[in-house]
This record gives sequence, C-alpha cells and structure tokens, in this order.
Amino acid sequence: MNHYALVPAAGTGERLGGQTPKQYLPLNGKPMLFYSVQRLCASPRIKRVYVVLARGEKWFSQHDWKAFAGKLTPFYCGGETRAASVLNGLVAAKAEIGADDWVLVHDAARPCLSTELLDKLLDELGGDSVGGLLALPVADTLKRADGAERVQRTEPRENLWQAQTPQMFRYGTLTRALQEMQNREVTDEARAIEGLGLHPKLVVSDARNLKVTHAQDLPLAELILKSMERA
Repeated sequence: MNHYALVPAAGTGERLGGQTPKQYLPLNGKPMLFYSVQRLCASPRIKRVYVVLARGEKWFSQHDWKAFAGKLTPFYCGGETRAASVLNGLVAAKAEIGADDWVLVHDAARPCLSTELLDKLLDELGGDSVGGLLALPVADTLKRADGAERVQRTEPRENLWQAQTPQMFRYGTLTRALQEMQNREVTDEARAIEGLGLHPKLVVSDARNLKVTHAQDLPLAELILKSMERA
C-alpha cells in the first residue's frame, strides 16, 4: 500500500491578521507552507504530496516550488472549512489513490515536523486497522471559563491529549467519514473518523511540532527550524 500526503492550505489565518495568508508568512526567508510541504516531500515513503489551495488564489505561484517538482501537486479546490478542503482534495486525487492507501493530512501552519516524528507515525500506524494521529498528553491545568472570562471550574486533564498533525487514515475510510460529516463541525480528520464509530490511535509527539496560530509563534517556529537545520 502507498502513502500520500495532503496539506489543506486554503485558509486565511485571520487570528494573525495582515494581508498575507498565514501559510505564506515568511520563516527564515521562505513561506511557512514551504516547510510544511518540505518534510513530506523529502520522505521516500510518501509517493505524492497534494496541497489544497483556495479557488483562484495567486499566492502559491509567487513562490518557487521547483525543489519539489514531480512530487508536489497543487489543487485549486479549497472549501469554506478545513474539512471541506480536505474532502475536495481527496476527491480531486481519486484517480491516483487506492481505497486502502494511506493518506496523511498535515497542517499548512505546522512547519516544524521532524523526519523522526514522521517516521514514527508511519511505523506505528503501518499495521493499524484504523489509523491515527500525532498528539501530546495535556500537561497544563485546564480551566473552563464563563462568558466574562472568569474561571467556571477546573477540568480534569487525565486521558486528555492535544491533537497534532499529520493524521493518517485509509483513503476510502477518510473520504467516507468526511462525506458523512459534511453538515457537522469537524475540526480535524480524527473527529470525522470517530463519527464512524472508530477509534484512532494516538502516537506520542513532540512539543516542537507546534501549530503557528498567533504572532508570537512565528519567532519560536524560526528558532525550531534553525535548530533542526543544525542537527
């Protein structure tokens, strides 16, 4: 069975503000999306990488992607939500991917994925019947707030995990899950798989595989990327 990767990159990253979509903000001289795609394309275990872009967007073509020629395919079929973009990308790639092939969905704004973590995910899920995702056990105390941003209560953190990406599932199963969840809120692929009554496996990740969400995350991501280059 083959492995494919899909990166939904049709969003605007409104929490960061500014005119440039988050996935194209510069990190060490390259757009953030470059790094998210780079690790996937560098893996000899991944056959092809698809990036799902907003319909008619002009940013992608302004950057140099020649380093990934022959392995990276852009699809201009992004939807209004992440789940819609992933589903549209899966449908667009239907002719190339078998129902039992693995698909790894990775965040465009998660540029610090390491080769070691990617290989760990592939190794631990290769024989799994469902698939799964990189995740971290929650370490901090969790507070539930009211509408006035005051603590309502403390939530138990036992058995709680923070989901990351890549998330890896069979093409046929993931496509069916997303199709069945089209009218419900789905923030990640694992949630759609759960909707089928299945239980994705959690693969212990690393805090360095952070998702860039706020402006203060950008310099941290740059530092992590520099340390990865030196390693």
